[in-house]
Amino acid sequence: MTGWDAFERIAGILPPIAVTVLFAVAVVIFIVGFGMHGTSFFKNGFRQTVSGSSLEKRFDSLEAKFDEGFSRLDNRMTALEERMTAFDNRLTVIETNHFAHLKGFLTELTGILLDKSIINNAEKARLDNQLVNM
Repeated sequence: MTGWDAFERIAGILPPIAVTVLFAVAVVIFIVGFGMHGTSFFKNGFRQTVSGSSLEKRFDSLEAKFDEGFSRLDNRMTALEERMTAFDNRLTVIETNHFAHLKGFLTELTGILLDKSIINNAEKARLDNQLVNM
């Protein structure tokens, strides 16, 4: 005998108005139970024997997971900021060294041009003054 057989027997005995009220009460109970417990209501009914099914416990564990995720994200962002600062420092050193090497190269080049008699002493002095101002 299934639940529908029992419902059919009761519906045959009771007047139609009582069956309608009984059916309405059953629908309200189903809506309340499904709203409170979700799909586990089909398995356990209002007696939710599954441990940890309390809504507060679920939200507490979810909040803990979010806190853990945000702390890991914060740690990663801090590490990224440190790496970017280190990279910025290294880039500054490279730029400084690059221009220092370039000044040395240009000074050497003006000396070679003077030795080859391509430029004279006045032009070399002007170029050296320009290099000093850089």
